[in-house]
Amino acid sequence: MPRETAEAKSARVKKILAGLRKTYPEAHCELNFSNPLELLIATILSAQCTDKRVNLVTAELFKKYRNAKDFADAPLAELEEAIKSTGFFRNKAKNIKACCAALVEKHGGEVPRTMEELHALDGVGRKTANVVLGNAFDINVGIVVDTHVTRLANRLGLTKQTDAEKIEQELMPLVPREQWTLFSHWLIWHGRRRCDARKPDCAGCEIARLCPSAGKV
Repeated sequence: MPRETAEAKSARVKKILAGLRKTYPEAHCELNFSNPLELLIATILSAQCTDKRVNLVTAELFKKYRNAKDFADAPLAELEEAIKSTGFFRNKAKNIKACCAALVEKHGGEVPRTMEELHALDGVGRKTANVVLGNAFDINVGIVVDTHVTRLANRLGLTKQTDAEKIEQELMPLVPREQWTLFSHWLIWHGRRRCDARKPDCAGCEIARLCPSAGKV
């Protein structure tokens, strides 16, 4: 296979974006939230856990804890019990309490709108910050790279990297900035519905003709 030129890759990416947009016009964040704090908490809980499970947990959690101070003041054992089924609950509970305490002390209980301020909070890495900025505030600072995005970006030949931040840096120049948040949703939806980790449905894939891995996985 000849090496793909930058121009050819750019043209292919445009077709991939168009194909995914057409296939998933309703793509959105599948974590349930009604405000930035709820999305922040839900995203912290989503580490190593399905969105479906997180949504079951937060349906009750957000009734009990309604603001950052509620989470900061919650007894640790009580919070741990409330989120136990999401896995790694001790670490998540500790991070949520510390994160919310910092929100109260430094940000008036509000979720900040910059990568730097979000990244400084306990339990908030670049991926979580990107989720919150893109979906709660419609601010495109970067591209969310989760396991689905990592898998599909490699299968589609958009990167050979395996590190999330390196993948993000390679994807950002390929995708128009105003589509960064949507691009993640499109890949995540495609990863969940079509391009499975073990048995991708290449035969039914809407963008198979644009994928160098089609029929080879």
